[in-house]
Amino acid sequence: MLDYLVAASLLASGTPASAASCSILVYHRFGDTAADSMTTTTAVFAQQLTQLRAHGYRIVPLADLVASLSPDHGQAGKLIAITVDDGHRSVFFDLFPAIQRLSVPVTLFIYPSAIGNAPYALTWAQLRSMTASKLVSIGAHTYWHPDFRVERGRLTPEAYARFVQFQLTRPRAVLQERLGVDVAFLAWPYGISDEALRRAAQDSGYTAAFALGNRNASGKDPRYALPRHMLVDAVGGQALLARIARGPACTP
Repeated sequence: MLDYLVAASLLASGTPASAASCSILVYHRFGDTAADSMTTTTAVFAQQLTQLRAHGYRIVPLADLVASLSPDHGQAGKLIAITVDDGHRSVFFDLFPAIQRLSVPVTLFIYPSAIGNAPYALTWAQLRSMTASKLVSIGAHTYWHPDFRVERGRLTPEAYARFVQFQLTRPRAVLQERLGVDVAFLAWPYGISDEALRRAAQDSGYTAAFALGNRNASGKDPRYALPRHMLVDAVGGQALLARIARGPACTP
């Protein structure tokens, strides 16, 4: 209710919190109905995009939004990038037709161990079909979506270092081999990282990595822990507008 009241106030005044903002949205699953707490219905997804566009937000590829965070880039505007974690099969059957209809770019963060193996996951053929559309780009979500806190607690320091290296380098190699894509971006499982993991991501060839946090990204955020807004069906268009209107601005 608070989000709705904030949104109503901002929209009535016509004055968002910042004239230039960079908001990265993260979804997980889609469907005609919200079968669980992590599912967003396609109707709500379309409503959110319609409201964003009606209020002057531009939906851009994730790479463009990340570039705008550099101090010397100078790209103005209210930018939105859409990401989807995990590679659930509903991305192909429910989300993909919607983004084709709405003509919006999306980045999928994939953990390759599930693709073509887990019953809930996409297939490699479906991923190839989506990337061929030029609307879908691919990022890594590690190799099998571990909780690094758990692994650090149970492994020796040497074994943990090897584990981290595998989880970060293996998906880049597999996604290159299976899809022919050079993966530059990483999304942390559960949004969790620390300074050592961020250094490892950089050393593994990623140019940026993404966490959670439900706030806008800015040039002051760590390049390897950029915040994203978690979206589920309960967050409608008005609540989303309220959240991203709070800022901060894109640039330092």
